[in-house]
Amino acid sequence: MFLVKWSEIRRLYPNQYVVLEELEFHIKGNKKYVEDVAIIKPIDDSKEATRELVRSKGKKFVYHTAEETIVIEVVRSPGVRGISNHEN
Repeated sequence: MFLVKWSEIRRLYPNQYVVLEELEFHIKGNKKYVEDVAIIKPIDDSKEATRELVRSKGKKFVYHTAEETIVIEVVRSPGVRGISNHEN
């Protein structure tokens, strides 16, 4: 894993998926704008990219180099309420 600018990753790995780790980002509204990343590895095919995406946790994610910037929609999960079992 090594730190590289997104523009350089796009140049080195044109039109393919890469596994990245976010290092710096900011959130505006429901969008996360990732500014700095570390590249973990390139991925050769979409099936492997899907498997990696499913396994991604925390700051690790999969993105395609066709995108000029890294913008990820933030999905907030509604709070889960406990089920109460009251006997009346």
